[in-house]
Amino acid sequence: MASEPIIRLRGVTKVYGTGPTAFQALRGVDLDIEQGDFVAVMGPSGSGKSTTMNILGCLDVPTEGEFLFRGHHIERLDRDQRALLRRKYLGFVFQGFNLLSRTSALENVELPLLYRGEARAARRDQAMAALDKVGLKDWWDHSPAELSGGQQQRVAIARAIVTHPDVLLADEPTGNLDSERSVEIMELLTDLNQTSGITVLMVTHEPDMAAFARTIVNFKDGLVESVDTRHRQGERVRAH
Repeated sequence: MASEPIIRLRGVTKVYGTGPTAFQALRGVDLDIEQGDFVAVMGPSGSGKSTTMNILGCLDVPTEGEFLFRGHHIERLDRDQRALLRRKYLGFVFQGFNLLSRTSALENVELPLLYRGEARAARRDQAMAALDKVGLKDWWDHSPAELSGGQQQRVAIARAIVTHPDVLLADEPTGNLDSERSVEIMELLTDLNQTSGITVLMVTHEPDMAAFARTIVNFKDGLVESVDTRHRQGERVRAH
């Protein structure tokens, strides 16, 4: 772990709307995320966890407070600058996979590289390497309809890591999977965290999935209620 947090939130608030209909989603969040950590973010609906993840993913900005990424004030960036930061440093995995149905696994994984303007041959090599990392190199030419749910999520993870991001943000990555496939995806994320050094931030409602993380952050009523760093990968009890 690095001594300087890769992410730091200080006094972050988020208010939606104005006047009597205004809703305060975040009420002053303080949070440090260490480089190389695996963090599970938990809390009931309306607790502020999704709003916080949107801010950390540079999809939204705080109403007040500081958001530092590698020491740089992200809350001061404009929309285009935040988009560049997302493209270069962040990867995203969603519950619904979000794959393009009429394209192959390889073409889905290539997509972030296409947005970067990389040459076709370089895109293919990097996408194949990412598919190999998630155990799907031999499935490169299959469409999402020809893949199981677990395989589709692996393709989505390959797409998220093909740009070698510093941080991987996963929103309920096992929400559409059965328990066996869920464990496989969590073991994959654990391996990527440990072998590639990617910082993983994962929203989950499932304690069994959160147990794979090193750190568990609990949200309640727009605030961080607790940060539990007692969890350590390799000490958890797995339920198959």
